[in-house]
Amino acid sequence: MSLRGCVLAVLIAACMTNGGIGPAGAQTSRLLATVDLPCAGSVLQQPASWYLPVSAPRGLVWLQHGFARDDANVAALAESLSDAGYLVFAPSLPFVNVSGCTLQNLGDNTQFLNGVAQLFATAGDPGGPLARSLATAAARTGRTAPALPAQFVFVGHSAGAEAAEYVAYRLHTTAGWSGLRGLVLLDPVESFLGDNTDRALTDLDPTAVPVLTISGPPGLCNNFGSGTAALQTRLHRSFVGVRLPSGEHTDAEGTSTDILGQLACGIPQQANVTTLQHLTTGWTSDFFTGAHTAGLYPAARSGVVAAAPGAQSLGGA
Repeated sequence: MSLRGCVLAVLIAACMTNGGIGPAGAQTSRLLATVDLPCAGSVLQQPASWYLPVSAPRGLVWLQHGFARDDANVAALAESLSDAGYLVFAPSLPFVNVSGCTLQNLGDNTQFLNGVAQLFATAGDPGGPLARSLATAAARTGRTAPALPAQFVFVGHSAGAEAAEYVAYRLHTTAGWSGLRGLVLLDPVESFLGDNTDRALTDLDPTAVPVLTISGPPGLCNNFGSGTAALQTRLHRSFVGVRLPSGEHTDAEGTSTDILGQLACGIPQQANVTTLQHLTTGWTSDFFTGAHTAGLYPAARSGVVAAAPGAQSLGGA
């Protein structure tokens, strides 16, 4: 969200409970838990949702909400991904914290995001924080937690997209990189402070890891397209995603949005929500399998992405 959108969101949030209205999935199970994250010498126990597919997971997806939102606001997209066979981890990360442990960079949140990166760097450890969170969530409902997949994809919305970029960068420069298969960034927003987006994308640019966006037109809630512009500037790739001409910033939330999201950033458009979920799920599948599914990318001659009717194909630098 933009500064104006953020202020409006905080004001509204102070007056009402921020609860998503996402639908109950017919095929998947949402399990509630917490996840331990280091914060300035202490540990935050942040709420988190896990979405279990009906069969063995095809991969792990980290799905990160945007600024002043929570995990309930991405429930519809989480269920779409889980229905496609993926184990989905959707944590709620703070947007206000006196120690700077926040989703968006409001000062210097890099140490906090380094801790988020450690979740995935240690995902193979049964005693690690990610595995503990899943095991606890499953035990509460009498289930046995599946083993965490060794491969993962990051999907981030708004400020959550910048967080996903930065965590990917940290994995590349420390540990855990071998498990990352790709990033899907939904109307990404670059923080007003710091250089997290530019630093991350500059590092990711020469790698083979795909980074694709589904963006809306520039406006207040996406800081006038700052995150998308950064992608097009920093990534030297022929295709970096699509822009939905009538897109709303809340399209990523779909039926999981609430009055807060609608007042601040518009009402999701069903056609755009359908396109966004289809592309996100399709690209995620391709990232894990290495496929290049026709219709999800620009056609050779026309440049049209068949799965996104009317969308503008975006190229990099």
